[in-house]
Parts: sequence; structure tokens; C-alpha cells
Amino acid sequence: MSVTKEPPFQHGQVPRTGILIVNLGTPEAPTAPALRRYLGQFLWDPRVVEIPRAVWWPILHGIILRVRPKKSAEKYASVWMPGGSPLRVWTEKQATLLAGVLGEQGHQVRVRHAMRYGQPSVGAELDAFKAEGVTRVLVVPLYPQYSGATTASVMDEVFAWGRRTRLLPELRHINHFHDDPGYIAALARSVRAHWEQKGRGDKLVMSFHGMPHRTLLLGDPYHCECLKTGRLLAEALGLSQDQHVVTFQSRFGKAKWLQPYTEPTLRKLAATGTKKVDVICPAFVSDCIETLEEIDMEAREAFLSSGGEGFEYIPCLNDNLDWVRALGEVVARHLQGWPTRAEDQPTAEELRARQLRAQALGASN
Repeated sequence: MSVTKEPPFQHGQVPRTGILIVNLGTPEAPTAPALRRYLGQFLWDPRVVEIPRAVWWPILHGIILRVRPKKSAEKYASVWMPGGSPLRVWTEKQATLLAGVLGEQGHQVRVRHAMRYGQPSVGAELDAFKAEGVTRVLVVPLYPQYSGATTASVMDEVFAWGRRTRLLPELRHINHFHDDPGYIAALARSVRAHWEQKGRGDKLVMSFHGMPHRTLLLGDPYHCECLKTGRLLAEALGLSQDQHVVTFQSRFGKAKWLQPYTEPTLRKLAATGTKKVDVICPAFVSDCIETLEEIDMEAREAFLSSGGEGFEYIPCLNDNLDWVRALGEVVARHLQGWPTRAEDQPTAEELRARQLRAQALGASN
């Protein structure tokens, strides 16, 4: 194992705190070569595809990476923004806004963003923190609901960086915020604002990202946390049982996934008389290919072609300030015990005294 070379240690250095928000990832461009690189990294993660590597390698490289990149590139191109992929654009904005919110609260912290797959990488951003003198890092996976395939995979990458690092910073991470009151309130306000502008549909469909059903049987809490988010959001909106439904999207392969599935549910609703639906995706805090193309395009077409008359997609929280403030409160709770406010920092005199003590100790040795 190779360990990176550290800069010279400095006695009396002021402890600095970094916040690293991490999202899933994105290709660098809506092209087949870029998608091949991205999907190769994403789908090779054993947290994402829990198939023995010897079995999965020929399937991934012999079939999937030969066929899927071109199709996926076309989908990405349909939602690509001037600043890049939607996920990258919104995550960058969230990092900037979060830094502002925490600064308003008096926290003197550095905020960076990274992608689990693609760029900017987790390791590169942690290296940047070290270069800035950051000695404590709070890792914030931007997944409201915990899953081994998402939150745990982010921490795998953090720990992989740690194995290459001699002087580790203090590390903390946030597991989930699926039932955080601020997060639920931000979701509810976004739904109400959408209703005020576009009118209210007959049913609110809450579409969460899917996971293989076996993960539930193996102890992954994701399914239960999705249901809790859905229940709390429905309660915040005052919805009855027949006014909302929780579904799961983004199936991959032929295995059984968490149910009910989003697209078949939308088709059934349309066929049985539901005229208008509103769809929100509470597992995503940033709009991305799964929300903008899979839901706002493909799911829309499925509902309308099955007899539905109105389909409204409610955007993710993105740069919504209610959401960023809620995230700031979650982060602030996890910063407790770390001196991040100006009044908690050592004065210049105290730092000078520390340096003198360190020098005296060095001389005596």
C-alpha cells in the first residue's frame, strides 16, 4: 500500500473544518465514450451490483458497456444544461448556498462538493481540503434515505482515500435525513407552491429510486425510510391514503425490485380513471437523468398514452433556499463539539503560546 507524502507538520495550526457534500455522479459529456467511462465505474461498484465479479465482468464489459452508453448518451443529451449535467449544476449550487447559510450562522467552515463516480472525485476534494489545512471533515452524502448502494458506497470511497493518507483528518458522516422536519417541510412547501402555480392533480405520486428487493431482506433500511418519508410528506400536506401513492423507479435487469413500480402504477392509474397526477421524487435532492428524462419524459408519456389527461412533474429541491437551510441545520447538528464559530477559535496570543510551548518541548528533547 502506497501512502501519499504529507506536507511538513506545523505546530500550533488552527484546526479547520471542511464539509464535503457528495452526490452520485455524472458523465463529463453526453457522449458514448464519456458514458462508457462513467457507467464502467458506476456499475463495477460491488455496492451497486452485488454479483460475483467473475460473473459480472463479462456481462458488464461484453454486453452492457457495448450497448448502453450510446442509448444513455442520447438521454443525457435531452436534459443537458449549459453548465453541464443537471446533477453537477445543482450540486455545485447547493455547495455554494450551503457555505453561505453556514456562514450566516457563524460557522467558519470550508464547503466542497464531490461525485462518487466521475468528477470532481471524493479523493481529489479531500486532498484539496488537506492542502487548505482542514483537519476535520464532515462528509454529507446527499441521499435522504440510507442505502448500502449509495451512502455506504460514498464512505467506501472516503475510506479508500484514507488508506492512502498518512495524517488522517477527524472524520464524521451523515447517514440519512429522510425524516428530518426541515427536509420534510421543504418538500411540502415545494409541492404547495407547485399546486398554487399549476393546480392540484387527483393523486400525488411519490417516486423513489428503486433497489433490488433482496436488499430489503438483507437488512438495508432504504425501503422503510422511503415509506417514512412518503408518510411524513403526506401528513404535512394533509393527504388521505387515496390521495397519494409511493412507487419505485429505475429498475435494472430481470430480478424483482422494490414495488410498486412507478411506470406500471401510472399506467394503471390512467386506465382506471385517474385524470391528472402530480409526481415528485423525494429520493433525489437534485434533478438529474432519473427525474428529468425517466420521470418527466418517459413516465409522462406512459401516463398520457394510457388515458391520463394531465401530468405534472414537481422539480427536485435543487437550489430551493428552504431546502438548503434545512440541510444547514442537519449539518450544524453534526458539527456539534467541533469549534467552528469565531468565538470557539483560539486567539493569536493562544496560538503564539502553543508555538512557544512546542518549541520549548522540541528543545528539551
